[in-house]
Amino acid sequence: MRRLLILQILICLLLSVLIPGIRTKAQMPKRGGNEVAITGWTDDTHYLIRNFNSDKNLVIQSVDIKTGKSVVMPPAKSEREVLGQALPAGITLTMNDVLSPDMKSVVIIKENDLFFFTTGDKELKRLTNDNIPEVNTRFSPDSKKIAYTKNKDLYVYDLVKGKEIRLTSDASDKIYNGYSSWVYMEEILGRASRYAAFWWSPDGNKIAYLRTDETDVPVFTLNRLDEPDGIHGLIEATPYPKPGDPNPKVKMGIADVSTAKTTWVKTDYNIDQYIAWPFWTPDNKSLAIQIVNRDQNDIKIILADPSTGDYAQIYNDNRKTWVDFYEDIYTMKNGSGFIVRSYRNDWENLYYYAWDGRLIARLTDFNFRVTSIDRVDENQKVIYFSATGPESTDIHSFRVGLDGKNLLQISKGEGTHNLSISPGGTYFIDTWNSITSTGSIISYNKSGKLLKEIYKFDQPVYDPAKNSKPEMVKIITSDGLFNMPAIITYPVNFDASKKYPVIFAIYGGPDFKNVSNRWPGNNPSWNSQNGIITFTVDHRGSGQFGKKGLDYLYRSLGKWEILDYEDAVKWLHSKSFVDTTRIGITGSSYGGYMTCLALTKGANYWTHGFAGSSVTDWRLYDDVYTERYMDTPQENPEGYKDASSLTFAKNYKGNLYMTHGDMDDNVHIQNSIYLISRLEDEGKVFQFMLYPGGRHGWGGAKATHSRNEANNFWLKNFFGK
Repeated sequence: MRRLLILQILICLLLSVLIPGIRTKAQMPKRGGNEVAITGWTDDTHYLIRNFNSDKNLVIQSVDIKTGKSVVMPPAKSEREVLGQALPAGITLTMNDVLSPDMKSVVIIKENDLFFFTTGDKELKRLTNDNIPEVNTRFSPDSKKIAYTKNKDLYVYDLVKGKEIRLTSDASDKIYNGYSSWVYMEEILGRASRYAAFWWSPDGNKIAYLRTDETDVPVFTLNRLDEPDGIHGLIEATPYPKPGDPNPKVKMGIADVSTAKTTWVKTDYNIDQYIAWPFWTPDNKSLAIQIVNRDQNDIKIILADPSTGDYAQIYNDNRKTWVDFYEDIYTMKNGSGFIVRSYRNDWENLYYYAWDGRLIARLTDFNFRVTSIDRVDENQKVIYFSATGPESTDIHSFRVGLDGKNLLQISKGEGTHNLSISPGGTYFIDTWNSITSTGSIISYNKSGKLLKEIYKFDQPVYDPAKNSKPEMVKIITSDGLFNMPAIITYPVNFDASKKYPVIFAIYGGPDFKNVSNRWPGNNPSWNSQNGIITFTVDHRGSGQFGKKGLDYLYRSLGKWEILDYEDAVKWLHSKSFVDTTRIGITGSSYGGYMTCLALTKGANYWTHGFAGSSVTDWRLYDDVYTERYMDTPQENPEGYKDASSLTFAKNYKGNLYMTHGDMDDNVHIQNSIYLISRLEDEGKVFQFMLYPGGRHGWGGAKATHSRNEANNFWLKNFFGK
């Protein structure tokens, strides 16, 4: 979970299969690999489109955007394919192998060692030969070196000199160099980091890295009892700080590769704070480092000298509630400064700062959310970005000057828009869709004038006997402050004169939107095929309403989510076609937390729940995520009590089915055990399924089993089948 209880676990959008995933910016719906799509540009006036020829075979066409004339392009091979075909016989590339930035070399990982191939040599060269796995191999920007960690120490291999250089030598079971702690990986650097905590300088001569000391962090123990682990079981112990516990101590080092010497940035090692997400100035002379205090309500960016470790503060932002690390700062290649997305006015907007901390320009001033920086054209002095627009469920494309002037909204109309920009920024191609339309592909000129509709996606004919029907609605909260977006999906053969059960499909964590205006596809879900209404709604803290809504969750997780969801249930109760005796809810991780809380604290509204990998009490989750919203249990005892499903176990009166993996190293099975024990003490009836060896989500046969259990749960309880 980072930012969300598990930023990397997707909610179970339909039923019960709780699959690991990653959160990304808004995407186009998956239409499959055989659909028409814009694939790139050959120059500023010719775009590439994947299309069909007269024989209905897929082809790539180069099209002149001004005349419409097209030429079929020969099948193109990716740089990866070209490099893979150049490898010696018997060697094939895998997803674990690491390609160089210039795409001329590759590090192949096999036999727990590193092998190097470059198109200039034509032979595979073994770089390492030991029994210790090299982890997180990363090329330098100039492709001449690689860095990696081994036994949690940091190494560099100079590919030109053919020499391994050890940069650190004091790693242990509690001290790591260039390798992050579990809580940093999960909540700060992200799972995509795979524990890597080092960053190359642009010239490849230095590496910034985190040194982590977990000596004081309490250890959480998991007992591996599955059959492969032997009859006596195995212990898995991991430092895991829970709210109020000591944190890992971290400091930033900057290693000079030529001397293997480290300069330590002179932050105070004794201050309890988080240090991460550094970025280099283009001239390699300084390293910017982000620092967030333990309370997570103040963020600073300091600029450090790699030769001395001295630094100066160049940026600061704080809130009464919480702040987040900036994960997508854009560094200007001309050396003038950097661009950040900040909530300074309660909405994420763009700000352009100089390296001395001076604000060069406020680039946007919206009362809606900028969601991503898409391209910065320093020559044209413009920035392209995506934002919701006034309707929070949309995604639009914009351009503005680096002086904050001449704002242009490029995409038009409702829905989700995905822009392809010509190399010179002269033309734009927008691929869009909405909840009611499969959309089309439209071209615009530099001024945002519509040129033509390049392609219109087939709009399926709605057949109530075969298709489900989604509808976007708004539900006002009982305090009248927020108009919550929701999607209600009616089942196949829907008949408004009948009564239908409903399943809430949610995640529900802070700053996580479930509702987007995008094409959901035409194939009915399992719910729809079985006569069940699927319902998804976003509460005030989902991010749909900026910080104004998010701040309600501060020190009170669970409170406003459930209150807002209860308002949604009341809205459903007002519909004649809803069976109020069959209101279900399902989700995983934070969605599991919401499900357990709905069946206890919200027991008067929900009748059935299927919960996976659930947090049940915030004292049991990690401190970085939990304290961001809740502070510590010592500082906020009533907030923790009111946020716990254990507190409301006595209210439980519905039908709850919980699942959990016994090796979940993220949301420990301890959470489910605590609630199970409390429910047993209260004499309550419920169901529970253990998945041996299951982490935070599982695949294979166990995933099939979980899905079948959920399907049977709904069929039995909703229809007696």
